[in-house]
Amino acid sequence: MVDTRYTIRDKSRLPFEAIARAILPSGYQLSLVICGDDLAQRMNKEYRKKTYKPNVLSFPISKNEGEIFLNIRKAEREARTMGIPANWRIAHLFIHGCAHLKGHDHSDSMDALESKVLRKFGFKGIPH
Repeated sequence: MVDTRYTIRDKSRLPFEAIARAILPSGYQLSLVICGDDLAQRMNKEYRKKTYKPNVLSFPISKNEGEIFLNIRKAEREARTMGIPANWRIAHLFIHGCAHLKGHDHSDSMDALESKVLRKFGFKGIPH
């Protein structure tokens, strides 16, 4: 499902696969690409016709398959600005991407799902 060997600088492992299982349907095939500003911006421009550097992009491929591009550099910058650990921000963005793949748009129900999953995995007090 998801390569869980990725470790961020502070040596905190994130449960990407377990998080994805908590949100996405059983059997969902997910590719997670950890990228930087350049690739994220190119993908955003090519597929969404937007020029900014996104923190996360989600691309549904089919009903049971999708891709998430997580811009690790932007996530780290946002975490510093928010005053939270980088792994918290990365987890939140991954959850956000999974919620989009499940069909959620920016709404109260999406915020509620994100908050529920963040709490389930021990990430408390993360601002949206």
